[in-house]
Amino acid sequence: MKAPKLILTMALACLCGTAVQAQDRPVLRLSLQEAQDYAVEHNYSMRNASLEVKKAEASRWQTLSTMLPQVKAGFDYQNMCGYEMNLGGRSMSMSSMMPDSVTIGGITMPISFPSSSTSSSEESGGIPMNPSGTFSITASIALTGAQIVGTMLNKIAINMADISRQQTEQTTRSSVKSIYTSILIMEQTVGLLDSSLLNMQQLLETTEASVRAGAAEQIQADKLSVQVASLRNSINSTRRSLTMLYNSLILQLGADVNSQLELTTTVEQVLNVDYAAHLTMGGFNIENNYNYKLLQQNERLSERQMTLAWMDFTPTLSAYYQYSDKTYFGKDAGFNMTPPNMIGASVSLPIFQSGTRMAKIKGAKISLQETQNSKQQAEDGLKVQYNQLCYDLISALESYQIQRENLDVTRRVFTNTSEKYKFGHASNLEVTNASTDIITAQSNYIQAVMSVVSAQVALENLLGN
Repeated sequence: MKAPKLILTMALACLCGTAVQAQDRPVLRLSLQEAQDYAVEHNYSMRNASLEVKKAEASRWQTLSTMLPQVKAGFDYQNMCGYEMNLGGRSMSMSSMMPDSVTIGGITMPISFPSSSTSSSEESGGIPMNPSGTFSITASIALTGAQIVGTMLNKIAINMADISRQQTEQTTRSSVKSIYTSILIMEQTVGLLDSSLLNMQQLLETTEASVRAGAAEQIQADKLSVQVASLRNSINSTRRSLTMLYNSLILQLGADVNSQLELTTTVEQVLNVDYAAHLTMGGFNIENNYNYKLLQQNERLSERQMTLAWMDFTPTLSAYYQYSDKTYFGKDAGFNMTPPNMIGASVSLPIFQSGTRMAKIKGAKISLQETQNSKQQAEDGLKVQYNQLCYDLISALESYQIQRENLDVTRRVFTNTSEKYKFGHASNLEVTNASTDIITAQSNYIQAVMSVVSAQVALENLLGN
């Protein structure tokens, strides 16, 4: 007797703890559409998918930036530690190294140098190598065919990332719909089981009263007692499953883990049998399928890869401009052979690489053919899959109609048998069988509803709805 009391005490403690926690939990009242929109905004998979798009855009700008002018500045300092240039042991001065005059346009002009510099060179016996610093600014630009094709590849990567984001959104909405529907079905099941339990408890009370009056045997009451306990256990198990589903929905929504959910959409609104039937008659536009869109982008990517291989034959164009300002530190100025402004341009064309480029082009062509074959195979497979999913949804709808009617019939049979049992017109075995039948019918009904939802979600995903 101690074990059942211990279990009951633990259950009451958990319920009390849950009740206390529920007072501080934020409440989210969501319809199915609101739940899907909330998940699209807060789900972590959706956040990562959006970040992947931004990452692809950043990669494209990184490639584009290599085609724009690059500017850099620098400062270079040199110190020869007092070294003086001396040629053949003779002192070198500016006047001895440079001509005395220069002729321009038939006019001869004398050239003179500062006397301080000359005297310093003559006194030291060499040319002083004073410390110097050079400040420079360089602007350059280089263009290749590979860079241009690279921007095209980055654009395709952005498109593929965006398609993946849309596909993730579709998957998120589908997952929310499946879990949302499962919760509604579980709650409906708990209600049905509670109703059955109430009827069974009333029958048990009636039977126990008959036993006390001597109108029934104790074995009949014992059988009903076991049936009530089994039904109560089923209810508790279903409630625990319902709690797990709520937790799964919270995680899928990306909401606070302490949130309390209230679902406002009904099972009938989620099922929407007319809409489900319409899906099977709307036709299949394969261009809306996200997997097919990714295959199309993959084909374009292979085409650009082949173009990129051909770019190895194109020239590379480059140009630059450089400004330099050299300053000597010290009383004597040194040689300044650095021009302040300089521009340049170059063109390079690859001539021979031992067949490497042609082999690369051939490999790119083969990859493109493989991609096209895979795309065609996937296209045929998607068309076959559409037909199969339509058949699955039609079968699920038919089964749902049957199981819904069967559940209604078994409930009426159970009610009728219970009434007969109260007046002694039905046996204990008939009541037990009726109770088992209604539980089985409820299970079949739940399975039928989930089959409709699963088939509908699968078809919607294929259609890209």
